[in-house]
Amino acid sequence: MTSTTMSPIPKKIKPAQLLSRLVAVESCDPPGGELEIARFLEKELSGRGIELEVDEFAPGRANLLARWRGSGRRGPLVFSAHLDTLPPGSQGWSVRPFGGTVKGGRLFGRGASDMKSGVAAMTAAFCSVVATGTKLSGDLVLAYSAGESSNCLGAKRFVERAQFADASAILVSEPSSLDLIVAEMGALWLRITALGQTGHVSGRRGINAIDQMSDFMIGLRSVDLPCPPHPLLPEPTMQVGVIRGGHAVNLTPDQCTIELDVRIRPTTDPQAIIDLVARPGVSIEVVDFKPAVETAVDHPFTQACLQARRGLGVETMKIGGVSYYSDATIYATAWRTPFVIIGPGELGMSGQPDEYVEIEKVTAAARIFERVAKLWLGDVPP
Repeated sequence: MTSTTMSPIPKKIKPAQLLSRLVAVESCDPPGGELEIARFLEKELSGRGIELEVDEFAPGRANLLARWRGSGRRGPLVFSAHLDTLPPGSQGWSVRPFGGTVKGGRLFGRGASDMKSGVAAMTAAFCSVVATGTKLSGDLVLAYSAGESSNCLGAKRFVERAQFADASAILVSEPSSLDLIVAEMGALWLRITALGQTGHVSGRRGINAIDQMSDFMIGLRSVDLPCPPHPLLPEPTMQVGVIRGGHAVNLTPDQCTIELDVRIRPTTDPQAIIDLVARPGVSIEVVDFKPAVETAVDHPFTQACLQARRGLGVETMKIGGVSYYSDATIYATAWRTPFVIIGPGELGMSGQPDEYVEIEKVTAAARIFERVAKLWLGDVPP
């Protein structure tokens, strides 16, 4: 179900205050339930001239799209973030996971770093651009997705509906400690199955599929992944994340399945990886493939983001790549749109107990995002 509204120009929003309220709205995936936080943001953003749409594409799962119209001389600039978080778990928290506790200049809670801090900063920047009446050469768009941790469900929905296929650039607020990320590793997920023959330990023993898979997994250790050099990305990796096999302790297992996560650099052919790990006696199924994506360091959008960052008086920063994937891989693969990741969250905080973000970085991120919008879309230099 999709709803669209238009309504007065919102006042400026303080990003840290908004973040505290966002953390209090549970949107863990699993099970999902981003509709509540999408509706919350819809209410916050309600303002005349802003086009708002909440797209509930599955029960309780919703994307939010907000658009502030520019002159149309340039394609839209999209501020991209996801609304879902990982579950908090039951161990290790010294604060309430959804309490938004503030202490020592940090705000704590599930999603504080990944990535409700990005949502808060982008929302504040968007509202500041609107409230000041900045003339833009293209639309400024907020695209907040559901289910990023569930295989980028919301991003795929945006692509399916071609809601910003004409974007000139996409800024993603995934955690980066305010550094610039311009490259993501690709993710190849494989399901590998070994078949045996059932039997009973006290009689006919059968053929043990778990033993066959064990031999296969030992062989994986000697696989040398192809590694074209890349100045920004880490080494490729391969990890077994799931294993299933057997029906009862006294029965010989007739099937064993593993799921393999392989992270690869650009230009690596996924079929070459499949051929490399293939062995007699196992079948291989591709569960999903998200290609590695990157934007050139000298691309005008990268340079605009650098200029916006330096405009805050911060000259020391990193330009790098990451082993994680984000919604950027869905958009860049579908539309070849240039992207940059800048986020206030810390790279190592995702999914951790006592997840936190530095409040100062959330405020700084909002200023950077506003400046990027004015540099990239402004009819008059900021």
